[in-house]
Amino acid sequence: MTYCVGMMLRSGLVFMSDTRTNAGLDNISTFKKMTIWEDPGERVLTLMSAGNLATTQAVVSLLEERSKQPEDREPSLMKAPSMFQAACMVGDTLREVIQDLAKGGQRADSNFDATLILGGQIGDSPPRLFLIYPAGNFIEAGTDTPFFQIGEIKYGRPILVRAYDPDLTFANALKLLLVSFDSTLKANLSVGAPLDYFCYRTDSLKVDTVGRVEPDNPEFQAISTQWGNALKQALDTLPDVTLTSN
Repeated sequence: MTYCVGMMLRSGLVFMSDTRTNAGLDNISTFKKMTIWEDPGERVLTLMSAGNLATTQAVVSLLEERSKQPEDREPSLMKAPSMFQAACMVGDTLREVIQDLAKGGQRADSNFDATLILGGQIGDSPPRLFLIYPAGNFIEAGTDTPFFQIGEIKYGRPILVRAYDPDLTFANALKLLLVSFDSTLKANLSVGAPLDYFCYRTDSLKVDTVGRVEPDNPEFQAISTQWGNALKQALDTLPDVTLTSN
């Protein structure tokens, strides 16, 4: 399982993903689920993936391979004129990979399903964020839906819904995401650290704030502990519930 979040802020875009993949409790591996493409001064694109690992790795490999081909041979993510066209390209590639894998003899192509988050900025156009489904279709983030989650979304969603603010600084947005991921890690063993993150500042058109949070990161451990304590204290301060009996 996986947990990834892409979030829109007034100052830019924030991405975070876990790195755990597993085929049972005794077979756990770590794979990076965030890919960043950069043409400094011209475009920055970020892709996060959840679902079948073979599918997601094939999609990323195809996109990277085609970006190195002559423009007249293959459509290239690094030559797409807009983020909308880039999302179309990624969706087409995802659908192509799933269909090709399904031809290998499996009865249900849902075994190869994957869901993607694509975000970034191209040229003078504003940053955009998309959620791409296995069928290749997609939706775009906006005022009413300012963030997307993929993978194991239910445990970390409540904190995002309650605390999200478009005016969050990057530091506070990362803090919010760490709380969301901490809740997910504690509830589901199939999601695990290290956690990769990337903060993209609008109009910078370069990769700047990017990093990884290891399981023993002291700041992450402090956030986890203090958040748990704060919840307990908040519960104690809530109004008492009146119990009735027959």
